[in-house]
This record gives sequence, C-alpha cells and structure tokens, in this order.
Amino acid sequence: MNYDTLFVFMMASTALAISPGPDNIFVLTQSISNGVKSGLAIVAGLVSGCLVHTTFLAFGVSEVIKRSDTLFFIIKLFGGIYLLYLAVMVYKSDSSIQFNVKGNSKKGLTKLFWKGFTMNVLNPKVTIFFLAFFPGFLFSNELNTVVQFYVLGILFMLSAFVVFSTIALLAGSISTYILARQKVGVYLKWLQIIVFVGIAIYLFLSDK
Repeated sequence: MNYDTLFVFMMASTALAISPGPDNIFVLTQSISNGVKSGLAIVAGLVSGCLVHTTFLAFGVSEVIKRSDTLFFIIKLFGGIYLLYLAVMVYKSDSSIQFNVKGNSKKGLTKLFWKGFTMNVLNPKVTIFFLAFFPGFLFSNELNTVVQFYVLGILFMLSAFVVFSTIALLAGSISTYILARQKVGVYLKWLQIIVFVGIAIYLFLSDK
C-alpha cells in the first residue's frame, strides 16, 4: 500500500475544496443569510452526493481496469487532458470572488440537505471530474480496485466535509476577509491552477 499516494490525494482534494467554486460559495452564502445550521445541512447533502459518483466510478472503471491496460491508459490520458482544460478555464476566468446573499429564503434543514445532494448528484461535471481525478491515485496492488475507489471517495468526502464545514462555521469572518482583501481571489485562482496542472502531470507520469 502506497501511503504517499494517499497523502498527495488528500492534499490535492483539500486544496480543491478550498478553491472557490459553486459548492463552497453556496455554502458560504447560505450560512451568511440563514445561519450555520443551514450551511451545514447543505454541506451534508453535497458530501453525501459524492458517494453516488464514487459508486458509479468504482464499479465502472474497475471493470475497465480488469479488462484492458490500454483502456485504463486512455482513461488516465483523458483525465490529464481534462484537468489541463480545467486549468486553462480557471486561468481565463475572473479572479474576483463574488457572492450574493440577498433573496435567500428560510428552508427546512431536510430540504437544504436534499438541495445539496441533488446539486451534486445531478451535476455531470462532478462525474467527469471524478473520472479524471481518481484513477491515477490507486494506491495498492493487493486491494480490490472497487475498495480502493471507495477509500479515495471517502477521503475526498472527508476533506470536502472538513473544509466546507469550516466555511459554514466561519462564514461571517470569511466573507468579511474576502471583501476586504480582493487579492485573496487571485491567490486561490492560482492555487486551483497549480493543483489541476500538478494532478495532470502526476496522471501522465503514473503507472497502473
């Protein structure tokens, strides 16, 4: 078992969770407008949705790995190219972080949970990202690949839960800090680019 691979995976997952995106911005705005409990309900839904994507990936890609080294190489090649594409899109995007907390209505925690869950599960970009991200981080020659994908999925969910929950708990302070320091957006933008490019290079160089 390669613990270094798991460590790199966790660091990359955490960096991506910190980088501004629709999920953590939504958690931030909900927490500011409706309170910490609302933000945490969204977090629970978003993180739970990752389990669905992990399941699709685990059973689909694991079968590909069993059948063909060439197909698995193509998946990793696609993953690397897709991550480089994401890096370019981030580079072209505006570095400012904007969030609107107006017009958010109070909703029950259960409804907010399901909103976060459906936001994640019904987003095809999450499935594509998991397909691009996970295969290069298989960490054992002994463990079944399905088990390895679930381990990676749980670690990804754990890092997202910690980061998103911290955002919910510190929403007021975080929003004040971001509004007072617009350069934060630039730093987080380049963090995201570095992580995407780094993972892409890792995928290109990694073996099965």
